[in-house]
Amino acid sequence: MTATTKGIDCAVPLTAERAKAMAAAGMKFVCRYLVPSSMSWKRLTRSEAELITAADMKIVSVFQRGTNDAAGGAANGTRDGKAAFQEAKQIGQPEGTAIYFAVDYDAQPKDYAAIESYLRAAAKELPGYFVGVYGSYAVIEEMARRGACSHFWQTYAWSKGRLSYATNLYQYKNGQELAGHQVDLNDGLGNEGWWDTAVQNVEKPVNNTIDKAAAEKVIGVLGALWIASGDKQVQAAAHYAANALRDAAGIPRQ
Repeated sequence: MTATTKGIDCAVPLTAERAKAMAAAGMKFVCRYLVPSSMSWKRLTRSEAELITAADMKIVSVFQRGTNDAAGGAANGTRDGKAAFQEAKQIGQPEGTAIYFAVDYDAQPKDYAAIESYLRAAAKELPGYFVGVYGSYAVIEEMARRGACSHFWQTYAWSKGRLSYATNLYQYKNGQELAGHQVDLNDGLGNEGWWDTAVQNVEKPVNNTIDKAAAEKVIGVLGALWIASGDKQVQAAAHYAANALRDAAGIPRQ
């Protein structure tokens, strides 16, 4: 099983003292908000990013206005993508890192097409950045299946005890207090897309497609694994990987 990394998310900005106390308590990352200036009470600033980095923690960026803006589809995605890009540049978030967009309600199948459109429209406004989604198990599963974005932050809320194998971040407990600060608890599960203010080399998104013949060979191997394994979890992982290759190589999904 992959080792997890402990972290928190919080709405209210951190002070230097609280950031240091959280790091001392074993936290390795902090999820904070990119929001318009009108929501300054929860807005991540450059100075806060620097104090989080000074405490030896990473930063995960999440954009959120309300709870269900993603249900507004492409129009809201374009609006929020532009706003997120402006905030990311203002605080110095390096390219090659992720910005998650919140689906902070119990979204239903009728909402999925709009959520996908929202994420794809936001991505068009964020050159150089990866786009992620925060939401329930069902939202993560469906957006991963559709290839709507590249990063996935699942909340335990509305998830009925299930954890998607696409998940990079997992929020497993809300409404806690740490170092005198209200926080939610999270696990980092790999490829989180986080960043800091130190000089660093980060991966940049590329738009080049994968060679179709090579992709088909790997998909064949994954198909054989799917057939040979009786483990549903292994089969689910193989299915996700095969469809990701199909998307990259321009091969129709199955």
